[in-house]
Amino acid sequence: MKAKNKSGNDMFQGMSDRIFNIVVILIAIAVCIVALYPMWYVLIASFSRPFYVSDGSVVLFPGGFTLAAYIKAFNTDSIWTGYLNTIIITVGGVAVNMFFSVTLAYALSKKELPLKRFFTLFVAFTMWFSAGMLPLYQTIRSYHLTNSHFGIMLSFAINVYNVFILKSFFEQVPSDFEEAARIDGANTLTIFAWIYLPLSKAALATVTLFYMVSRWNGYFWASILMTDDDKQPLQVVLKKLLVDQTNLVDAETAITPDTLVSGTTVAYAIIVVATVPMLVIYPFIQKYFKSGVTLGGVKG
Repeated sequence: MKAKNKSGNDMFQGMSDRIFNIVVILIAIAVCIVALYPMWYVLIASFSRPFYVSDGSVVLFPGGFTLAAYIKAFNTDSIWTGYLNTIIITVGGVAVNMFFSVTLAYALSKKELPLKRFFTLFVAFTMWFSAGMLPLYQTIRSYHLTNSHFGIMLSFAINVYNVFILKSFFEQVPSDFEEAARIDGANTLTIFAWIYLPLSKAALATVTLFYMVSRWNGYFWASILMTDDDKQPLQVVLKKLLVDQTNLVDAETAITPDTLVSGTTVAYAIIVVATVPMLVIYPFIQKYFKSGVTLGGVKG
């Protein structure tokens, strides 16, 4: 009798696990649809004729496929200027970010650092408290860093959260490696470059991605600090173009099935143009990103 009851309990437990897994999978699918569909809609709408977008026919696939919106977007000179400025700011800015973040994290990870606790708390303090936007702007302005690509790069050189991700990784490197290297005559810089950095590829890739996305999508401070149109990054240019396209939509009187382009479809094309580079880069560092986020939180 007990064996029969045990078998029944096992069957009930197995059925409960299957139901739970099915519910979790359904919820995950629903969340994915909610998160991904807006991106998919923007993409298909950018390839659609305005008539089908405005009457709600575009749901899962483009309506009246056309590249007219992209042709008009790419014929705008400011798009290419914004792209160039964004690439300069992203590449140079990430290099500045990684240099300062990696060196600071390495220093904070060393037990022999004098006043280590004080410096760690001092750096962490800036995560929650800051002088504010206006004092920061005045500081940047006083150093003559406005309207300059280098000013944008240097003004936001460190993100403390990223520093602590790197610090956690460096602390997980076995001390035996460093001791063996010192016995062989290696100095601190050699140990850092040939032991710590190669063993922290996952963390470096993760933090690089964080900085890259932040630099690429940077808008607020760029719109404030960059006053010359020929120095403004892509996001600022896109905002201006989107406003212009909105005005164009308001001025439109009639959209027919033969209309190839409108302000709305051009706006969607512009959004895709700004988003694609990050989507293309992410798969190449996905494996590092996953392990970096997971392992980076093991130690604080």
